Amino acid sequence: MDARPSAFETIVYGGLAIGVLDFFDATLFFGLYGGLPFERLWQGVAAGLLGSDSARAGGWNTAILGMFLHFTVALSIATVYFGIVRLIPILLQHPIISGLVYGIAAHLVMKYIVVPLSAIGLVAPYTLSNFLNSMIGHAVLVGLPVALIASWSAKRRSPRVAA
Repeated sequence: MDARPSAFETIVYGGLAIGVLDFFDATLFFGLYGGLPFERLWQGVAAGLLGSDSARAGGWNTAILGMFLHFTVALSIATVYFGIVRLIPILLQHPIISGLVYGIAAHLVMKYIVVPLSAIGLVAPYTLSNFLNSMIGHAVLVGLPVALIASWSAKRRSPRVAA
C-alpha cells in the first residue's frame, strides 16, 4: 500500500465510529446487564475529571459531560492509531489483526494508566463478564473499526496503476 490514510477520515470517521459503537456497548452492558442507570453510567465517565461525588451531584449536566468526554477519548484513540500507522504503515495491510490488538491495548491503557491518573483513581477489579465485555468489546468495537477505516482511507488515496 503506497498511500497513507487521511488524517480526517481516520480520526474523525474512526473516532465517531468507535465512539458510537462503544457508547452503545457501555450503555447496553452496564445498563441492561449491570443494572446501572443511564445517567449514572455517564456521570461515571465525568467522574474521571470531576471526582465521583461531584459527578453524581451534577445530575444530567455531568452525564452529558461524561458523554462528551467519552467521544473526546474515542477521537483521541483514533488519533493515536493514525500516528501509529504513520510510523508502522505495514499495519494498514493487516487491519483485522492490528485493529483487534490495538483495541485491547487501548482498553488496557485506559484501565491501568488513564483511570488511575484521573480523579477516579482506583481501578475496579474485573469480573468475568466485565473482562470478556472489555476485551472483546474493545477489540471488535474500538480497535477494529478504526483500523478498517484507516486501511480503507489509505486504499482510497493509493495511486491507481493503469493496466
